[in-house]
Amino acid sequence: MDRLYIIIPAYNEEENIRQVVSDWYPVIADKPSGSRLVVIDDGSLDHTYSILSEMQQTYPRLVALTKENSGHGSTILYGYRYALENHADYVFQTDSDGQTNPQEFLQFWEIRSLFGMIIGHRRDREDGFSRVIVTKVLKTVLFFSFGVRITDANTPFRLMEVQELERNLKYIPDDFFLANVMISVLCEKRGVKTHYIPITFRPRQGGTNSINLKRIIRIGIQSIKDFSKIKHMWRQNCNEIYK
Repeated sequence: MDRLYIIIPAYNEEENIRQVVSDWYPVIADKPSGSRLVVIDDGSLDHTYSILSEMQQTYPRLVALTKENSGHGSTILYGYRYALENHADYVFQTDSDGQTNPQEFLQFWEIRSLFGMIIGHRRDREDGFSRVIVTKVLKTVLFFSFGVRITDANTPFRLMEVQELERNLKYIPDDFFLANVMISVLCEKRGVKTHYIPITFRPRQGGTNSINLKRIIRIGIQSIKDFSKIKHMWRQNCNEIYK
């Protein structure tokens, strides 16, 4: 049936969330019955969840979920597993800060049957020079850690066929922060047919970015340690990935 689940994590996004839902809802509205726009409130300290709960009355395909705060990666994984449990056929992930453009989704959807995963390649980024540097450093770290060259490993604009997503999730711990990065790596290692499409990436549309340089460095150090652990686990238990 090609049921589509759009997964959007949200933390303290009361300034953005109404517009983000309004922008993305038309994408889901004309998809097959059972398709849903799923926004997961990650224990926000503001009115994000109450706004989402209110909006459910107007948008019948909107699903508002809330949980204890556990970080961006864990919230994405929570949403992915929710989509699997509810029999999605395709899963698309984006963020709640308004940086991505829903009008660019159609080109992904039109070629969905040709690839296991389609990822947006951020071009002309407007989210700050430091973020561009982080992406380039991450690309280098992934090459030396896993021997893969990935165009844009952590883009919050990706469409995944559900069977491929399910195969990857079993290797990723629930609390892993860079969940999308690991999914990109796994697909590359497993030889999944992956396609990159250039997308625009706007500045944050409102609110405050919770990721600062100090936190980026801390996350980076922890991620390198986690990469090493996961790589060791794969070598022991998932030899098929390294064929």
